[in-house]
Amino acid sequence: MSALLSAAAHRTLLAVLRRAYPHDTFPVGPYQRVVDAVLTAAAADPRLLAQLVQGLADLDRLRDLPFADLDADTAGAVLRSVQDTPFFRSVIDIAVVKLYDDHEVWDLLGYEGPSFDKGGYVDRGFADLDWLPEPQIEEASA
Repeated sequence: MSALLSAAAHRTLLAVLRRAYPHDTFPVGPYQRVVDAVLTAAAADPRLLAQLVQGLADLDRLRDLPFADLDADTAGAVLRSVQDTPFFRSVIDIAVVKLYDDHEVWDLLGYEGPSFDKGGYVDRGFADLDWLPEPQIEEASA
């Protein structure tokens, strides 16, 4: 699949995904699997491939540095400037599903997976959220 993109374009796509879905604790593996999914889709769709190649090249030309070398704030601004383009929408449409359907990501986020076949969440971990603060419940005075 990597033969579809130059090394620079591949690096840019990986950077786009890391900036669009910033999880500082995630290893590169889940993001690389998203790159692979985007490339698989592009290999089957000449229009998507053309959008991808052109869009990645455009991102690298929008600033004085290649997109992958931009700081987080500048990269975010660049992505906001292209968020309505067919290129960006196509990549994001693939990425959001592939990234958050990755079982390694589930583990990293503490998601135990679907619960329907186990009786649902009410009886299985509904109140197990240890990363949220305790609710401040106060009774209204009459």
